Amino acid sequence: MPEPSFSLFFDAAWQIFKNWWWILPPFILWKPFMSLWIWWRFESWIEKQRWIVLEIKLPKEILKPIRAMETVMNSIHGVIYHPPDWWEKWVDGQIQLSIAFEITSIDGEPHFYIRTPVSYRAAVESSFYSQYPEVEIEEVDDYTKYVPQNIPNKDWDLWGSDYKTAKDDHYPIKTYLQFETEHEPLEEKRVDPVASLLEAMAKIKQGEQLWIQIIATPLAKDKGTADLGDATTIPWLKEGEALRDKLARRIEKPKEKPIIQEAAEILITGKVGEEEKQQEIIPPEMKLTPGEREVITQVEAKMTKPIFETIIRFIYMGQRNVWFKPNFRLAFSFFTSYTTANLNMLLPISKTLTKIHKKLFLPINYLRPRRHYMRCRKLFRNYTHRVNHSFPRSGEVCMLNTEEIASLFHFPGKAVAPAPGISRIEAKKGGVPPELPVE
Repeated sequence: MPEPSFSLFFDAAWQIFKNWWWILPPFILWKPFMSLWIWWRFESWIEKQRWIVLEIKLPKEILKPIRAMETVMNSIHGVIYHPPDWWEKWVDGQIQLSIAFEITSIDGEPHFYIRTPVSYRAAVESSFYSQYPEVEIEEVDDYTKYVPQNIPNKDWDLWGSDYKTAKDDHYPIKTYLQFETEHEPLEEKRVDPVASLLEAMAKIKQGEQLWIQIIATPLAKDKGTADLGDATTIPWLKEGEALRDKLARRIEKPKEKPIIQEAAEILITGKVGEEEKQQEIIPPEMKLTPGEREVITQVEAKMTKPIFETIIRFIYMGQRNVWFKPNFRLAFSFFTSYTTANLNMLLPISKTLTKIHKKLFLPINYLRPRRHYMRCRKLFRNYTHRVNHSFPRSGEVCMLNTEEIASLFHFPGKAVAPAPGISRIEAKKGGVPPELPVE
């Protein structure tokens, strides 16, 4: 009988592989195939969607508090919330649509824009008119098409970044409830970061533009499901509850052991059961400091309101002969206004920031101009297409509720924002009187 050798082993392995190799490719290529499939179906579906840009023209005075905008955001959340089911996602390529809230300054004139699917136009307009009947909303051309589409170039330059939250998304940013707006009876004494932003926007020169974009997508349950049952099954909310319990120092309940495991432990250790630990007289919740209680209260309050997956970014651009780079700090100052030291804040995402830091490896620094150009081009493309910075892959998003988005996007009155460059209407156009005779 011949002794076994490595050659016999390799020959047998080769024969098995040669006869059964076709089983491996489906397991290896399954994930890439599904990614390409869903991308193809998504591209086919999204090409059929029509989008419009609406401009909101403000009246001379807006006496409604910022809380009115939160009501608008609640309404919009319900209007555009339509997550696809399994068939709609994998066969039709449907996704949950979003809406973009944009504040821009073009040649020193601030504007408020909304980019929405055509199918949601009537509902979105109704949401705004219900709280702000004095405003005028009209369809306009996309303002991003009126600048060169190859920025940066020899005539234009830009600076910008996407934003994320510094801490876990369950910690809220500073909102209008922490501003003096809700407590000051006189409008001219109110504090409003959007008013400060519009005042700064009105000061930029001819040939400069500052764009701020907030893309909001209603948070669904798991991707690809349209189940509208118990809200506590949303993973983000379950994570928030776990964070709340951790902050409250609650003791986790021990998991129940299987009967077989308990029986084995009794046979091995001889103990009938674990000795019960003496329960503390003072529960952990009573040991929290006032600051810790406030954090828990704010985390819980955020989870009680509708949530959006939010993309936040800004672009400052201009013609090179008038472009003043430090003006990008106008946007930095705006986002810094929503900082709370013990809760959360908005920070630029380093890989989207159009600033390339020098490296210790000196040869790679020769690529800085090219890397800067590519990063600027990508930021400009993502803004104009209203997509995530990692598109087509999923990227970092901010989970903000309606209160937080209303704090970032709302309409200040003329007494709060007296900047002369803001276009305001003196009177709202009225409809035809019903008693007027018609032919």
